Amino acid sequence: QLQLVESGGGLVQPGGSLRLSCAISGFTLDYYVIGWFRQAPGKEREGVSCISSRGGSIRYADSVKGRFTISRDNAKNTVYLQMNSLTPEDTGIYYCATDAIIATLDPRNYDYWGQGTQVTVSS
Repeated sequence: QLQLVESGGGLVQPGGSLRLSCAISGFTLDYYVIGWFRQAPGKEREGVSCISSRGGSIRYADSVKGRFTISRDNAKNTVYLQMNSLTPEDTGIYYCATDAIIATLDPRNYDYWGQGTQVTVSS
């Protein structure tokens, strides 16, 4: 059974860092695009970053460029999102997802989702 489990969220002060993990089971990560998305209260889910199956194609939302870094370890079936210089605007539930054919930040292209991990940036 295909499963994605996010971890690493929490409460952090502005300017701080967090590293999110997306552990995947039930399929081999090697051939799948993985995306990170977030949803703030009252807002639509938005794409944050995505990475192609071999890591050759990476995309970031403009709002996180230069601050967030996505990476994948296919041997561990895990994808990471390193988040630095966090601001209150980064607050939300962060989800990882898969099954997109191409690396895209459009959540409509993803069929399988984790349950999310809460990230709160506040002083």
